[in-house]
Amino acid sequence: MRRAQKIALLAVLVALSGVGAYIKVPSPTGTVAFDSFPGYTAAIVLGATWGGLVAAVGHLISAMTVGFPLGLLHVAIAVGMAVAAVIFWACWKLHPAVGVVVATVFNGVVLPLVVVPLFGWGAYMAILPSLIVASLANVVVASVAGGSLRRALRSEAGDRWV
Repeated sequence: MRRAQKIALLAVLVALSGVGAYIKVPSPTGTVAFDSFPGYTAAIVLGATWGGLVAAVGHLISAMTVGFPLGLLHVAIAVGMAVAAVIFWACWKLHPAVGVVVATVFNGVVLPLVVVPLFGWGAYMAILPSLIVASLANVVVASVAGGSLRRALRSEAGDRWV
């Protein structure tokens, strides 16, 4: 894939994060959405660094759409989303199902622990169901889309992956 193609694909995936940020999963914070599947897709197709960047930007866009209800905590969550994309990338390389399970648990159960010091265990328990559902949906969609896109780009390049 040429540099211009990578930049164009990155731009499309960031734009999809913006669109996904408006497809909300009902939650107490209002920030749970389909904003991270483009980041996970970017991780599969473009690598961990770009996937992390797209996932972080996607969370910030989603938080912005509802007025940053958790304040500066959204910066920590965005960093956590970048880490989630890197973890997904590493695990997906082992096996896509491993990537789905590990990323769902990290994003849906582990990452939300950042709210506990400020908002308590009640807030954590309240957001847990919607985050687990959204996390699973995002990584499954990314696995299907990213795997298909990766295969299509490989066949177009004549099995050379650059």
